[in-house]
Amino acid sequence: MPAPGIDVIPAPCRVRRALASVPDYVFHALVPLCGFLPNLPLAGRRRLFALTELRRSPYLAAKVLKEECCQTWVMMTVHLVVLNYNGRKLLAECLPSLLRAAECSRRHCELVVIDNGSIDNSVDYLRVVFPSIRVFEQPNRGLCSYNDVLAKLPGRVAILLNNDIKLAEDSIDPLVDPLLAEKAPGDSACFMTAPLCRLFDGVTHEGLQAAVRWRWGLVEATAYFPGYEQASLRPGLTAAAGPVMAVDRQRFLELGGFDPLYLPGRLEDLDFAFRGYMAGYQARYVPQAVAYHKGQVSFNAAFGRCGSEALALRNTLLFQWKNLRRPLHVLRHVAALPARFALDCLRAPLTPKATRWAFSRAFAAALARAGRCWRSPCPPRRSLDAERAYFRDFSAARLALNSLPNAPVSSGLARSLPEASVESHELLATVGGPHS
Repeated sequence: MPAPGIDVIPAPCRVRRALASVPDYVFHALVPLCGFLPNLPLAGRRRLFALTELRRSPYLAAKVLKEECCQTWVMMTVHLVVLNYNGRKLLAECLPSLLRAAECSRRHCELVVIDNGSIDNSVDYLRVVFPSIRVFEQPNRGLCSYNDVLAKLPGRVAILLNNDIKLAEDSIDPLVDPLLAEKAPGDSACFMTAPLCRLFDGVTHEGLQAAVRWRWGLVEATAYFPGYEQASLRPGLTAAAGPVMAVDRQRFLELGGFDPLYLPGRLEDLDFAFRGYMAGYQARYVPQAVAYHKGQVSFNAAFGRCGSEALALRNTLLFQWKNLRRPLHVLRHVAALPARFALDCLRAPLTPKATRWAFSRAFAAALARAGRCWRSPCPPRRSLDAERAYFRDFSAARLALNSLPNAPVSSGLARSLPEASVESHELLATVGGPHS
């Protein structure tokens, strides 16, 4: 049976049909008020002012207003794009929460599912039970399937979700608002947002506000940095997102989307966020939006925990070889390699066969792909100082202390998350300076 409460006709089509049926003389009457229409883009208002000031045909101005209104409403459509691979049971469990969140949003929302070649009848299930949901059948290219599908969608904003994600009913608007807000003078435009994320139990913290640190010559993004308990209550910046993020669709495509260098997966979001930062954009953490994650179900089922960790290690090396150019960062990485190989040798007699020589094997696998780094979407090069600033801005100390102190904290969040203990505050005081 179709999911209740969702029309079959997509929102952009309904808007176009409704506006097309409105007589032109109605828009003619609205032309003098065009400067006060809050949802009309500034460029559209300027075009209308130019037409009226030059005393051109009022009917032409009415036609322009009609086109601008139609384009504005279509562009304000928010696409919820779910990536699926053999997740029919997960879709049955999670899609109803996404549909409820779409109904509660004040924006036009369209739910889309990308199926990466599932063999568990996921597509047939969607067509029977959720016929209003558009399905894009793609070859299995992991997160890179988003690149092709987002190029076909008309809306300005897309929320990218794994198939094991649920959303709280009031999550879409706070997640989308920073992407649609006009940029303040001197501020960086927002290109990506990430919500507060918990596991399905509703209690266990999974983060999505990520800090970046160095560990034995490797870059690591983590949501469990000292002071995360308190920082997770307030809006701030994030170095990555993970299983759910909202993106400005045009900027996502301009930056090259997710890089196939990392296939079959791991660290694509960190690489994408780094490119956005180097292009001068901001990735924001929005705890007023809440998501729930089951936790790497499809990935662990395909590769196992050991295989997943091996891919993360290989892709960490590729991330650094592709993106880092500052001499001190390169030296820090190269200087730690002998210690990494020596540790592999010392651990070999004591570790199971599946994890033996983990770093050496990851290094060999990364070396085999190193030539592809030159063909990958590379970050815009502002300066080496911008690369240094990246590690400063996303250090654990900076995120813990510089979460926006005057930003409102949701009462729901305050009730559901425990207050930070005295030990957490003492630990914050001992955090060192930024790693760079």
